[in-house]
Amino acid sequence: MSLIRPFAGLRPTPEYTEAVVAPPYDVLNTEEARQRAAGRPWSFLHISRPEIDLAKGISPYDPAVYAKGAENLQKMIAQGVLKQDAKSLYYLYELVMDDHSQIGLVAAASVVDYDSNRIRKHEFTRPDKEDDRVRQIDTLDAQTGPVLLTYKQDDTIQGLIDQLTSSTPIVDVTADDGIIHRLWLVEEDTHIQTITDTFDAMPALYIADGHHRSASASRVAKMRNGEQAQQDNAHDYFLVVMFPDTRMKILDYNRVIKDLNDLDETSFLQRVEENFQVQLETEPFKPSHPGEFGMYLNDRWYRLDIHSQCIPKDDPVARLDVSLLSDYLIAPILGITDPRRDKRIDFVGGIRGLEGLQARVDSGEMKLAFSLFPTRMSDLMDVADANQVMPPKSTWFEPKLADGLVSHILD
Repeated sequence: MSLIRPFAGLRPTPEYTEAVVAPPYDVLNTEEARQRAAGRPWSFLHISRPEIDLAKGISPYDPAVYAKGAENLQKMIAQGVLKQDAKSLYYLYELVMDDHSQIGLVAAASVVDYDSNRIRKHEFTRPDKEDDRVRQIDTLDAQTGPVLLTYKQDDTIQGLIDQLTSSTPIVDVTADDGIIHRLWLVEEDTHIQTITDTFDAMPALYIADGHHRSASASRVAKMRNGEQAQQDNAHDYFLVVMFPDTRMKILDYNRVIKDLNDLDETSFLQRVEENFQVQLETEPFKPSHPGEFGMYLNDRWYRLDIHSQCIPKDDPVARLDVSLLSDYLIAPILGITDPRRDKRIDFVGGIRGLEGLQARVDSGEMKLAFSLFPTRMSDLMDVADANQVMPPKSTWFEPKLADGLVSHILD
């Protein structure tokens, strides 16, 4: 089995592409999805969030929801909205957000290599979210949500990407959030073989986002294979989009806190100064390098620089900024030791900017906020290579992959 392989994608026909393409299923709640799909009968949200077509209040995990998704998928195929390519291909996918562009490869990646950790992970998964994706994939008989992977940039692959994307894309649409999505087909057998062979020579790929989707694909393969492992069927591969590490855009993933853990402001700042240099700022503060943090408290922004002796050199997890902030401030001073479950902490993606942090505090909902420097791709790879996991909410990737642009059929 190859690490990756081409596949015959299920795609919107040209006249329907703009109507179909939708945000990822997990960035919208049910009501948001219902609003986004209103008046758009071919939106892929009818497949990825099919509860919007059923009675309000139904659980998104109700069996009827998965059945409705499968019904909607088959309807869109029957109506000619979606059509499967006649042969196995690779696809090149460009995302453009503002002045940032990244081009990646759409492929099917090996479940066997995921299970053996050649496709490396850096997060824990939750059983309930895995169960949801297993039911969705198995009922649809398709993988509709791509897993975001990264790899260490390769000159052969990059040269081929540059060559093939110099032509006019077959898809060029701007979604309602302003993100541009472009697609090219990789049809020539020599190009397909070069891509397959070059990736086969790589020691590892890395999951950037989509740990639950990849884990669920592995479970579906085991369900379908039974006692016979390491098959070469469609369900032994899962849908991925892979970008070189040098082109990926990670934004900061910031924190807001409800209270000072029964400390007054003076006592709190004194505790912070034990491990950080604290400096009052006149403007909202966005960190410019690792080890530097912004803090917003009582209408004032502070710059925090962690003392160098607090940063371990040989622990890829403990030296992350999200770990340093947790280990030296949020846990010991604010008493939040389980950020996955503690309701006193929340997380704000960097796409919302410092204004989004400040607004949560100014409204009275939260007491203070922290801005962080974005986790680097090299940090993610170091953690995955060490077979460790990152703290929750360590990375926020933008722009987001679209659902519905290319799906992977399993039958």
